[in-house]
Amino acid sequence: MTLNLIKLAAKVVAKSSRVHPADRVLRTELRSAQGLARHDAGEVSRAVFAHFRWKNWLDDHASLEHRISQALDLAVRFKEKPKSFSDTELLAKAVPEWVAQELEVPPAWLRFLQAEPKIWLRARPGKADQLAQKLFHVKLHAIADALLYEGRADLFREPEFQAGEFELQDIASQVVGLLCNPQPGQTWWDACAGEGGKTLHLAALMRNKGLIWASDRSEWRLKRLRQRAARAQCFNYRAALWDGGVKLPTKAKFDGILVDAPCSGLGTWQRNPHARWTTIPSDVCELAGIQRELLAHAATGVKRGGKMIYAVCTLTPAETDEVASAFESAFPEFEPFPMTSPFTPAAAPQSRHWFWPQATGGNGMFVAIWQRKA
Repeated sequence: MTLNLIKLAAKVVAKSSRVHPADRVLRTELRSAQGLARHDAGEVSRAVFAHFRWKNWLDDHASLEHRISQALDLAVRFKEKPKSFSDTELLAKAVPEWVAQELEVPPAWLRFLQAEPKIWLRARPGKADQLAQKLFHVKLHAIADALLYEGRADLFREPEFQAGEFELQDIASQVVGLLCNPQPGQTWWDACAGEGGKTLHLAALMRNKGLIWASDRSEWRLKRLRQRAARAQCFNYRAALWDGGVKLPTKAKFDGILVDAPCSGLGTWQRNPHARWTTIPSDVCELAGIQRELLAHAATGVKRGGKMIYAVCTLTPAETDEVASAFESAFPEFEPFPMTSPFTPAAAPQSRHWFWPQATGGNGMFVAIWQRKA
């Protein structure tokens, strides 16, 4: 990696903070860099995330450029000799101390966090085989429509992406859509849609038949959703602002509501290592309160016999089991709705699912499913 690229990575690291997340700073700096090749941009990204992934192993007295070089060397060493890092060392350095107070920390999870993340694709329903024949360096997955990409190309420039033949979507997020199991002709609401990854998946599963409401508190995210929906040829949705309050974006009653709530994001710490050092314990408590409110307000929109799905990309008990149990106590008209996990099709159905990243190869995720009594 050239010195100029390391200097650019150091510039991104220096500007990153709790207020200015590294991934956002990275996008801004890469856009403003003149004449930067796509491959070089990828190398800068890798260097930035390596710095935060190996942050506690680095020499604080060295220059930022030297620390980034150290981090890249550590990444190579971990890939080639993972056992040279002990479980005790990883627990002490890979995550903040407070994490062990919030949940049990499996050593296998820590090892997963230190590896570079996988790239997952979602093909249109039933089209994964065809897509695999067009793209290089992809492997089909046992989960429907999912593919693992192992190449280095810029997928956003591939003609198949421009034609809406696939989305980049984490495997755990894809499974959330499958657990929703929306049917053509139904009416659904993606209550915390963000930029619309799960909205597009629900639309694809519904074969563009029926209606999906997609809401978020940020207009710019919904604007991004509209752009993505046009490319993906998704037409059966309506976008609306919703601040999470009592007043819902529509008076319609839904066959299903997905509340993919804001959370502490521990499940994404492999892909977003900067967040390990900006998330604090009080975030968990504050977000758990927001999650309970979102579920309570959204629940009024579920029709009798309809489903409510709660999903968070974190694994803390306060944001998973405790939120789910509080909802069941407050809303006895909703009963647990067991479903088989696509990750473990031979296992017994259950209404609460924990997807640990070291077991799935994707983000960590918790999903709870209820049905309103008919």
